[in-house]
Amino acid sequence: MKYFRLIWKNAWRKKIRTSLTVLSVFVAFLLFALLSALGFAFRGGVDVADAERLVVIDKISLINPIPISYMNRIAATDGVESVTHASWFGGYYQEPRNQFGQFPVDPQSYFDMYPEFNMPVEQFEAFKRNRTGAVVGQELANTYGWKVGDQIPIQATIWTKADGGRTWEFQLEGIFSTDDPRGSTALMLFQYDYFEEARAFAKGTVGWYILRVSKGADPIRVANAIDLQFANSPNETETSTEAAFAQSFTKQFGNIALIVTLILGAVFFTLLLVSGNTMSQSVRERISELAVLKTLGFSDPAVLGIVLSESILIMLMGGLLGLGLGWLVVQGLAQQMAAFLPGVFLSPAAIAGGVAMMIGAGILAGIFPALKAMRLSIIDALARA
Repeated sequence: MKYFRLIWKNAWRKKIRTSLTVLSVFVAFLLFALLSALGFAFRGGVDVADAERLVVIDKISLINPIPISYMNRIAATDGVESVTHASWFGGYYQEPRNQFGQFPVDPQSYFDMYPEFNMPVEQFEAFKRNRTGAVVGQELANTYGWKVGDQIPIQATIWTKADGGRTWEFQLEGIFSTDDPRGSTALMLFQYDYFEEARAFAKGTVGWYILRVSKGADPIRVANAIDLQFANSPNETETSTEAAFAQSFTKQFGNIALIVTLILGAVFFTLLLVSGNTMSQSVRERISELAVLKTLGFSDPAVLGIVLSESILIMLMGGLLGLGLGWLVVQGLAQQMAAFLPGVFLSPAAIAGGVAMMIGAGILAGIFPALKAMRLSIIDALARA
């Protein structure tokens, strides 16, 4: 663009004001990146049609347990290759702020269900033999400095023991990693048999079932067949994908997707007010300069384009920085949240949409000052100089 140097100089004529405006745009698009990634997780991955693993939960609420007796019936369903189960324990380590996922599971069937988890064979065999044994992901071991053989006390917030105690002691038998680059290992697994024997209530139940669909089977038909088995029973079920199941955790806190939309709307409305005010002040301060440009032969459309380009440039400077940092943050966030909300991802469509929003916001913020500059009379402008 032949006028880029002029546009750049105009944009930075008031460095503090422009810097603050760029910072506002930066924060807005950083939030856009983070919230778009979360929104993608809520919208994506719920289609059963292409799923290999399905999750069976109570139809009314995730917090309602399901009878352990359902396991054999689910396993016998046509199209089900294998099945396992897990439950939410909900304790903490040492202090309430040290919370992470803890799940009582059947070791063999759970690790068969998740072959992406890797652990030395001797550690896995020790875990299966030790009724009070536990294994943790590499991320968790790194966070707390745990090593094999450590005693790990977990304070229960839900599951009290039959003797009234709230402290569950586990011996760390193994540390596992994952082959999935977007997966999380910030979780702890321990023996369901120990959990079932020691807990004070809700015996004979599990939190949810995870099943693998047989090769060539229709996941939709399998899901419908499972739910039909338990229709009109005291514990009706709902079978969905792992992503939809993870979303049910967060939906306990409210309609997150709507909250995300409202926050983004408020952020961008404020952004338009701030950037629009910046452009209005900028045009008012250089009315005489614009008159000189017209005197030198700059056409009205050229003046319009210069002012609009200045507004778009400011948006792009802050917006691209915000999107870039947001992309970096999302990469780390995706791994940290994968155990609870898989699919956190800043998609190419979101990035393209963000750039389009920068340009659109730049046009909206600058259009009225640009029109004012375009319609400026040379005589009137020089008279006000």
